[in-house]
Amino acid sequence: MIHTKIVETNITVIGPGVERLTALNAKTFKDEVAALINGGATQIVIDFQEVNFLDSSGLGALVGVLKKIGHRGDLVVAGLNSDVQQMFRICRMDRVFTVYSNAEEALRMMVEAR
Repeated sequence: MIHTKIVETNITVIGPGVERLTALNAKTFKDEVAALINGGATQIVIDFQEVNFLDSSGLGALVGVLKKIGHRGDLVVAGLNSDVQQMFRICRMDRVFTVYSNAEEALRMMVEAR
């Protein structure tokens, strides 16, 4: 389901691979990202550019992934459209996750932070 690519050394960019991250696919998304973390991914950008809807299950999956990576690395989100961004604000997830306008900006900031 997810699309992954390693753009920089140790930075993995993930696209959820769906237009709607909901109860129907949130567990699969969470399990696939968790498998990447278990495989050693520690710097992750989740690019929501192609996602136009996110429900509470999708947010729950993101929180689960954030807990999974813990202090072993960083997980940021990028490319939120206005509807997804509004959901982040309503649920105060914009205070939990670092949000970038696009994946390129997220990559640049993660590289600079090294």
